[in-house]
Amino acid sequence: MPTAISGGSRIRTNTPAENAYNALLASNNNIALRQLRLSTGKRINAASDDVAGYITSRALAARNSSLKSALNAVGEAKNVTAIAQDALDKIQELLNEIKTNAATASSGALGTDEKVALAKASYRLAQQVQFITDSTVFGGKQLLQGAYTGDWTIGFYADNSLLTIEINLSTNNADYNITGSASNDFNLNATTAALASVGGVTSNFAGVAGLSLESLNSISTSDLGIFSNANIDATLTSLSQAIDNVNKVASYLGGIDVRLSSQEVLLTSQITNYNAAISRIEDADVAQEQLSLIKSQFLQQASLISLTQANQQPQAFLQLFR
Repeated sequence: MPTAISGGSRIRTNTPAENAYNALLASNNNIALRQLRLSTGKRINAASDDVAGYITSRALAARNSSLKSALNAVGEAKNVTAIAQDALDKIQELLNEIKTNAATASSGALGTDEKVALAKASYRLAQQVQFITDSTVFGGKQLLQGAYTGDWTIGFYADNSLLTIEINLSTNNADYNITGSASNDFNLNATTAALASVGGVTSNFAGVAGLSLESLNSISTSDLGIFSNANIDATLTSLSQAIDNVNKVASYLGGIDVRLSSQEVLLTSQITNYNAAISRIEDADVAQEQLSLIKSQFLQQASLISLTQANQQPQAFLQLFR
């Protein structure tokens, strides 16, 4: 704190000038600080500005960066569920058409040629089911061929351990509660694999032994196969099971998507709150800094005037030597 000392008539030590100079220096430093804060928008530009605040704001920023990464992961996981659900919806539509054809073929009013035509049309639909399955891909991985699993980091605990969610489209996922066998292989050429989770062209379609959509291509006027009166009941039962299984897998994905949507809202809110906390600690109050800048500029001008006057005082003592 400066002390008002005149220094008497001493010339060698001009205390008033030194006080004025020190005040000028303090004003200049304060002006520089306010201009730095106004130009950067931050109250804390170095650890020395606020040691505790610096540590807290940096920790919050690091946490926020992790949450943003988790939010991106949630978005990617939602992409997987959306792509898979859309494919399942298309498969379900195709299976419904196949079932409709089978139900139509069960009518006694149709002749053999009409039933064969319906079987061939259904086989083309089955091929489209196969195509959808083969082309449903995310990140270079097939989603609907019975082997896909993925873990997604959607949050972090306080100790920075990972909070993950699994999307399991593998054949051994008990959450499907599938009717029939436990395989979801869609291979058109399969001879032993059984359909369960999403329906397909297999030798045990939807868990019905001996029934294969591949057989649709073998139907002829001489052998109606799975469209014959003896087998049509099993065919319709199998298709119903397949449609039900498709819906179960879609329901599983829907539950995952609901949780992901909830986590997305939570992360977005948390990121906003962390940004607000960081801003309160680290950012400058522009209005307050501007007021302090004007005050320091006024003191700077006053200090310059005082320094000029203090430097003129020794001249008065020269009159003693005249």
